[in-house]
Amino acid sequence: MLKHRWVKPLNLAFAGLSLVYALFGGSLLWFVSSGIIALALTAWGVFDIRLSYFMPVFYREKNCSTKRVALTFDDGPSDYTSEILDLLYEFDSKATFFCIGIHVERLPQVVQRMLLEGHTIANHTLSHERHFGFLPVTRLMKEIDSCTEVIAHAVGKRPVLFRPPFGVTNPSVAKAVKSLELQAIGWSNRSLDTVIDNEEKLFRRVVGRLRPGDIILLHDTKLRTARVLRRILLHLKAEGYSCVSVDDLLNLQAYEG
Repeated sequence: MLKHRWVKPLNLAFAGLSLVYALFGGSLLWFVSSGIIALALTAWGVFDIRLSYFMPVFYREKNCSTKRVALTFDDGPSDYTSEILDLLYEFDSKATFFCIGIHVERLPQVVQRMLLEGHTIANHTLSHERHFGFLPVTRLMKEIDSCTEVIAHAVGKRPVLFRPPFGVTNPSVAKAVKSLELQAIGWSNRSLDTVIDNEEKLFRRVVGRLRPGDIILLHDTKLRTARVLRRILLHLKAEGYSCVSVDDLLNLQAYEG
């Protein structure tokens, strides 16, 4: 399998060699084909956050020697978040919540509970723009920084962990993240709970891919996720896993200061 860290160098080398080949009388068709392949590899880098194609991204703890995983929940808080917090409390498990700013404004008390119960609050932009990856750098920075300000107003802490909407990265996102001095967080175990309706399939997908050091992507905006979470937590407990926050798993700082 192609290693993630090789994709960008391979892309550049392939494009360079193809150009040289074309300049010295090689087939134009070969050059065009190589350009298409290069574009495909770049697109892969845009949509697969694990590649760290445009910027450094943590997506799992690769050298995890103990059975620890990080549960992460995107897009909340929502009307289902309190139920998820109840389950985490029952199983003595910690998680990381990548919160959308406008939802924090609506439910600040839920975010305050997250912090009180030892969970980590992280940035998932102010409004989760559908076209996030196409926004100019200034707009991206405003989306991200405004979320930070909303969270800081709610809980008195400014998060430095950030997950881009849809896991999309590109040079503009990379520049915004670097300028704001944030750390991008991806995932290694994607539940697809936003598209899989069948709770059994959802459960099997998560536990079937489980490895120590995983960062598991879930969403606290779906009732089915809240229902399946109990089964996931029971399975993790039975297999000897502990659930920790992303910053704990990766030994990162979660907030400024």
